Amino acid sequence: MSPDIEAPLENRPLSSRVEALAGFGLSTADIACVAADEQDLKATYAHELESGAIKANARVAESLYRKATGEGREAVTAAIFWLKTRARWKETSIHELEGKLDTSVTFVTTYMKT
Repeated sequence: MSPDIEAPLENRPLSSRVEALAGFGLSTADIACVAADEQDLKATYAHELESGAIKANARVAESLYRKATGEGREAVTAAIFWLKTRARWKETSIHELEGKLDTSVTFVTTYMKT
């Protein structure tokens, strides 16, 4: 792991801070409050702004993958989540009704304004 990743955010070089903040999901306007003017930020740190989210997603995916391929309850939950999102698994529910064929059934759906 890079020493920059382990260092507190305020002790990192500005480019590393910009990348980390972008990875955390902050907008360029929010990052500009702690770094530089927003236009200068976009011009100077375009790569960091783009790569921050990609690197953060990769780290979270790696962590989830490790949990999903591990043991225990966390592994089951992580594996289910992984399969639903990556392998397009889905939960289905089957409703079976029993009764005579000559019985009429009425379904009422009520929509409420919230």
